[in-house]
Amino acid sequence: MKDLFDCHNHSQFSFDGKRTTVGRSAEAALEKGLGGIVFTDHCDLFVPGECVDNGCTGQQDFDISSQQAEIDRVQELFGDSLRILKGIEIGMYESSRDKVRELLSDHSFDQIIASVHYLEDSDPYYGGFFLGKDWKQAYGSYLETIFTEATALKDFDVIGHYDYVARYAPYPQDCIRYRDFGDIFDSLFRYLIEEGKGFELNTKSGGHGRKTGVDRDLLLRYRELGGEIICLSSDSHIPDGIAEGFAEYAALLKSLGFRWTSHYEKRRLMQSPL
Repeated sequence: MKDLFDCHNHSQFSFDGKRTTVGRSAEAALEKGLGGIVFTDHCDLFVPGECVDNGCTGQQDFDISSQQAEIDRVQELFGDSLRILKGIEIGMYESSRDKVRELLSDHSFDQIIASVHYLEDSDPYYGGFFLGKDWKQAYGSYLETIFTEATALKDFDVIGHYDYVARYAPYPQDCIRYRDFGDIFDSLFRYLIEEGKGFELNTKSGGHGRKTGVDRDLLLRYRELGGEIICLSSDSHIPDGIAEGFAEYAALLKSLGFRWTSHYEKRRLMQSPL
């Protein structure tokens, strides 16, 4: 796996990443034979009242300067044996759009992942979002929010975990399938392809929620439309989660006709052969 990069990882700088550090996760990436690792710590500038009521603060950001200084320090220790990159997972939410744009313009990153964690003043993690909705309404609302916020934000490199909502859903449908949401996926894919942005294949080793399935037809449709920018991401919050499932998912991508995996360095697309 020496050519693979794990594009989505959390460290001690994330509010939920206290079980690891940049150094420990980088060591795990090296031990697993990766070419590099991207630290994309959480930054949500709006947190809904439901989360605050459950003990979360009203904002979940991190000290970007300290994170980047620590990455520089650890990179110096590892030398040429591993690429350690500076990223952020920015939370998209309508009311925080201006704050997000300002923050991203004030800092430099290798890679920006844009994700949706909160919608309708709720967090799927706590379950309130699902009340009064069937599975199709809940998943459809989440996908539509991703598309709306991504096209409004524009300044990002990769769309993160399109199926985050299914991790915590009370429905038996644990896989968000293309056949059920083809129109919104086509709109999202066309936007990403036209703008040269990446689509994340998240192997979900975050330690929370259930494992969600991967729809082959969804990946095939992305490729059919011309999509080639796939980022393999473990979403790790612990060292053991680094690169979880990568051999399996890389083999799947290759079997579907993908030639590359992707990551970004200084916001520039980098691709490695599968």
